[in-house]
Amino acid sequence: MRCPFCTNEESKVTDSRTVTETHAIRRRRECLKCLRRFTTFETIDLTLQVLKKNGVYQDFSQEKLLKGLTAACHHTKVSHEQVMTLAYKITSHLMERQIREVTAQEIGEIAMEYLQVLDPIAYIRFACVYRRFKCVDELMTALGNIPG
Repeated sequence: MRCPFCTNEESKVTDSRTVTETHAIRRRRECLKCLRRFTTFETIDLTLQVLKKNGVYQDFSQEKLLKGLTAACHHTKVSHEQVMTLAYKITSHLMERQIREVTAQEIGEIAMEYLQVLDPIAYIRFACVYRRFKCVDELMTALGNIPG
C-alpha cells in the first residue's frame, strides 16, 4: 500500500475493523518512512460477468447495483444503511453460488425478492424500471405479489 503523503510502499497495519453497513474492511495504517497514518478500505472484488439483455457481457458492479437500489428506495422508509446492506446481501448471494457469470435478469429477480420484503413501494419502483411494464395489468400483477 502506497503512502498518500510520501509515496513509500511500506506501511504497517495498526488497526483493522469491519465496517458493518458495507462489510468493507477499514484498516488504519502507518507509513514506515514518514510515520504518518492513513486509512484504507477493502471491499469485495467480485469477478463475475453479467450477461445483459442485448447479449453483451459486463463486469459485475456492486456500485451499479447500489445506484439502482438507492433510486428505488428514494423517499421511502428505507435508510441508506439498509440499502448498503441490501447491496452487500445480493453480492454475497451471488458469491455463494460460486459461478463465473449471471444474467442481468437473475440479479434483478434477486433484488426484487429482497425489496419485496423490505419495502413494497421500493419493490414496485424497482419492478417498474426492471420489468418495463407495458400495460396496467402487468403492474397490477406485480402489486398482487406483495405480501401482507
